[in-house]
Amino acid sequence: MPPRESLIAHTILQGFDAQYGRFLDITAGAQQRFEQAEWQAVQQAMKARIHLYDHHVGLVADQLRVLNGAACWDEAFWLRVKSHYESLLPGYPRYEIAESFFNSVYCRLHGHADLQPERLFIFSSQSPSAPGSPSRPLARGYHPQQGWRELIEQVLRDLPLTLPWQQRERDIGWIVRHLQTRFSHLDQGWLEVSCELFYRNKTAWLVARLHLPDAIHPCLLPIQRSEAGELWIDTCLTEVDDASIVFGFARAYFMVYAPMPAALVAWLQPILPAKTLAERYMAIGCQKHGKTESYREYLQALEQNTAAFEIAPGIRGMVMLVFTLPGFDRVFKVIKDRFAPQKEVTEAQVRACYQQVKEHDRVGRMADTQEFEQFALPLARISPELLAELNACAAEKLQIEGDRLIIRHLWLERRMQPLNLYLAQASAAQRRQAIEEYGNAIRQLAAANIFPGDMLFKNFGITRHGRVVFYDYDEIRPMQELNFREVPAARYEEDELSAEPWYSVGPDDVFPETFRYALCSDAATGALLLELHPEIFEARWWRAQQQRIAEGHVEEVIAWRQAQRFSVRYATEAISGHCTPA
Repeated sequence: MPPRESLIAHTILQGFDAQYGRFLDITAGAQQRFEQAEWQAVQQAMKARIHLYDHHVGLVADQLRVLNGAACWDEAFWLRVKSHYESLLPGYPRYEIAESFFNSVYCRLHGHADLQPERLFIFSSQSPSAPGSPSRPLARGYHPQQGWRELIEQVLRDLPLTLPWQQRERDIGWIVRHLQTRFSHLDQGWLEVSCELFYRNKTAWLVARLHLPDAIHPCLLPIQRSEAGELWIDTCLTEVDDASIVFGFARAYFMVYAPMPAALVAWLQPILPAKTLAERYMAIGCQKHGKTESYREYLQALEQNTAAFEIAPGIRGMVMLVFTLPGFDRVFKVIKDRFAPQKEVTEAQVRACYQQVKEHDRVGRMADTQEFEQFALPLARISPELLAELNACAAEKLQIEGDRLIIRHLWLERRMQPLNLYLAQASAAQRRQAIEEYGNAIRQLAAANIFPGDMLFKNFGITRHGRVVFYDYDEIRPMQELNFREVPAARYEEDELSAEPWYSVGPDDVFPETFRYALCSDAATGALLLELHPEIFEARWWRAQQQRIAEGHVEEVIAWRQAQRFSVRYATEAISGHCTPA
């Protein structure tokens, strides 16, 4: 009979196999959901897949409690379990995520306490080449022996989709024209196309690497489904920045069949050079291992310089204490022990809001987060100002262990420049672009059934691509829970001068007209917002969004600019319904 440690190691790995098998099952259903336009099911599948990991960690932890009974789970025992587990991983196709799963089971059993590095896979035990070659090809190569038109036609013929094309010849012509316009040496290149489509919301993405003498370029084709059940392609994206936005941290995770995720994220690297390993894992839905890689990137950032942790720039929040580490592209967010009186939320409600964002379609407008417990910071690297602020605002979540400060609970989130700080130093053109983006963010969040609550500019950030992203979630509400009202007419002239409203206000009432008091206090910014997005100040517009949601409409927020759409770039041909062959 094998030793108990070996049995426990096998039980953990079998639990992970069950979890990832179910993960692949849900992912494999993406094509059917897309082809049958089951958009509500798309959102349900996304949430179900996110919940799988914690569910299976809990199942395994319960099994181990039964297997080991009241026996001692001391350090020596866990070191032997880890050693047995490690011996199972050489050649295992998902070893890196299996190690993260082991860590999660350990943390579940120990209540996220006693997290000793030697008992966990802080870094991987395997070399990156350990799993060997993929059991199924990642991509197919296409060479233009007979020209690029024939090449693209063959690529589309090889797709697994079964729906008919709306106008395939038109789409092929537009794709080839774009490629020939963008690349002067296209005749010297070839295309490497992922064997798997990347599904998200109402789009099936064809992801390819365009090999040219100078470099490898992305080539992304968003395949859409018309209401009549016909396929069409809206654009062709060949810039690294555009690919980065498509795979961005503010979007829902892709559904892409990845039995060997390490091979897939490595394949994506040349077309996503600015994306870290953590971001690429999260983009394909392996968000828990992405969290592991985020922690490794944090440790690497600690080693790369000696800078101190410091309070994040911007207006201090009433719910969150936010701090940064220079050189690290994420911020640390800690819930304060007590909130300002005007904040009528609890810590449990704040956590629920952050979990809601994790599971929701973020439509490119809400930053993803990674949640940590018992997070350790080197005490000597914390600035005096930050340490004082932590003690003043979050003392109940702090514990000092030797030379480390342990924070009981926090989130990591992408670091962005707060929009209010950006607007304060922006040129006229930059200001206009930012306000246009801000209004678009509000509109797209509303369409996705999210009301941000506190819409002040300080709660939004601006990315390196100039996109505006929301990041303060403690007041978000589903649109359907709210009552959007017009401000009633004043009864007397004195009413309008009163500091208190002259009308009744229920707990779920929202008066969009009053947004302008906070958002339009700066004359230049307010004038732009009223010009570009007057609808956000109208209760009837918000009610119209509620009606669309109630009718079951699922909005597709495209991950590319309107100007990049074929129907815009080739407007005359789009109207006439044909395209001159390239």
